[in-house]
Amino acid sequence: MSERMLLTQVLPVGPSVDISDADGRAWLESVYAPDPGPFVRLNMITSLTGSAAGPDGTSESLSNRADRAVLGVIRGHADVVIVGAQSVRAEGYIVPRSARLAVVTRSGDLSGHRLDASADGAPPVLVLCPQPRVAAVRARLAEMNAEVVGVPADADGTLEPRRILAALHARGLESSVCEGGPTLAGRFIAAGVVDEVCVTVAPALTPSSGPFIPVGAADDPPGAVAGMLVDQSGFSYLRLRRRP
Repeated sequence: MSERMLLTQVLPVGPSVDISDADGRAWLESVYAPDPGPFVRLNMITSLTGSAAGPDGTSESLSNRADRAVLGVIRGHADVVIVGAQSVRAEGYIVPRSARLAVVTRSGDLSGHRLDASADGAPPVLVLCPQPRVAAVRARLAEMNAEVVGVPADADGTLEPRRILAALHARGLESSVCEGGPTLAGRFIAAGVVDEVCVTVAPALTPSSGPFIPVGAADDPPGAVAGMLVDQSGFSYLRLRRRP
């Protein structure tokens, strides 16, 4: 018999629900159901000290089973998962089963990736890069099942989040979740395009080299609490939305 995964709804106050069974999973899916139409989520995990990575340098060592279940539900509601190339290199990354994957990169350097989308007939990974770099990135990823998409870039090669989203919307991918890393997450916040921030806080005091979401003084991130869950291991799951 599998171990139960109990979550307690703290805000608004609610019952403890076992998300290891079908009814609990359906409840969790309803809690995280996005608004209809274009919707942008930012989903990150952090330690109590603000680290986006655990002892092994990846977010995986901060996570637990309940967090991965929440991650699966959030991805299941999305058309596309957006991630930076630095995260792909650091964590390997695996193509999501329920959504397209879009990797944001300047150079096309995805060394260390595990982005094999061909085994199960999944659609190609979308690789978003500056328009002048399309040919070079396409050549670099020639052996990968990838569709390279050119996006207008800033002078330094940075891809602005609104342009990233426009390229995805043009392909019919309207509901998205950005999973970072921290630099990309900070850019999405600064651009003012995030409708909801989902944060898992792990009960760990992991050394941190910087905030898991860098936010500037002029930024206006979502700040209205939409919900909060707590599991039996002390992990909390907070959702922040823009105020009406």
